[in-house]
Amino acid sequence: MAQSLGYIIDALPTLLKGALITLQLTAVSVILGMIGGTLLGIARLSPIMPLRWLSRIYIDFFRGTPLLVQIFLIYFGLPALVQSLGVSFTFDRWTAAILALSLNSAAYLAEIVRAGIQSIEQGQREASESLGLGPNQTMRYIILPQAFRRMIPPLGNEFITLLKDTSLVAIIGFEELFRRGQLTVATNYRAFEIYITVALIYLVLNTISSQAFSWLERWMDPTEQAKKRAKQQAKQTDRAVA
Repeated sequence: MAQSLGYIIDALPTLLKGALITLQLTAVSVILGMIGGTLLGIARLSPIMPLRWLSRIYIDFFRGTPLLVQIFLIYFGLPALVQSLGVSFTFDRWTAAILALSLNSAAYLAEIVRAGIQSIEQGQREASESLGLGPNQTMRYIILPQAFRRMIPPLGNEFITLLKDTSLVAIIGFEELFRRGQLTVATNYRAFEIYITVALIYLVLNTISSQAFSWLERWMDPTEQAKKRAKQQAKQTDRAVA
């Protein structure tokens, strides 16, 4: 037992560095995926039919094919296609990992954005139009802020899913948490100790992420904010009376 613990302690600095890279990879991919997903989600609701169909094709492709295949397609397939045209081209592992995860995430986030926008009552749009706001202003100032609050729970789920899916980029040699675990096992041959440590680090990261999104949901909930303000006013009143 002491020997196993020693192997874990020795490997922990390397694994924690990999965990930091995993978080960076997840954060960048979610941000880029959110930008792309918002545009795709709005395009899915566009009155322009070709735009709707193009966004639908994109979403169906990336949701309907395995992420592992997409990683191979981007890292190996695209450079091979470009090189067949006589142009020297290649992806570094970081770029390929970010691109694959972002494109995949955008497809799922697009549906979250679309559902969030459609959950806002039609009366909100009609009221904004009666105030003289155009469609773009209505979407920016009225619809999206309200929709974002409702999108926080599924956004949290997508972040956690993507955090776990980053382990797939180990297949192209990108040294995130799981890949560093593999390299450590190849050195000390202590598979159980290392992989259980990797699993526990993923569990901690996912738990922290889940709690962070739960806090964000409560912080952005107008009902919760109203309750906090009421409590603060009640405390101030009690102090004034005392």
